[in-house]
Amino acid sequence: MDTQQATASGTTIDRLRRWILVVLVLGLLGTVTELILLEHYEKPVQLVPVVLIALALAVIVWHVMNRDAGSRFAFVAVMALFVLAGFAGFTAHFIGSAEFQLELDPAMSTWTLVEKVLRAKAPPLLAPGMMLQLGLLGLAYVYSDARDKKKGIT
Repeated sequence: MDTQQATASGTTIDRLRRWILVVLVLGLLGTVTELILLEHYEKPVQLVPVVLIALALAVIVWHVMNRDAGSRFAFVAVMALFVLAGFAGFTAHFIGSAEFQLELDPAMSTWTLVEKVLRAKAPPLLAPGMMLQLGLLGLAYVYSDARDKKKGIT
């Protein structure tokens, strides 16, 4: 690959990385807005995604301004927490919905319970998947940056 192709490739990668970051920030802002409108802060555990989003936005600002190893590490750590929060949120939503369904009908079979939980609108079982998606998107942004730094593309 000659210098001109490497420069064009670097420019394309930088442009894609910026778009990933813009989509990530829009996702974070949209999600935190929805969580606040839904009053997803009644219990302390419900504050986890709100706090993580605030932390992520702060880390993104730090990373965009400095682009140093410390901000990159913080970015990875926060995005890894997003992935964990997605799985934990799914579990919490499942348990909360199952408890509610069992209060309505304590004698229901396991399969019926799972079916009802999967179809429940409150709490929405798959909503925490947004945290997982945002975390994976953030990790894609950070790791594409780290890989290109090793190759000498800035």
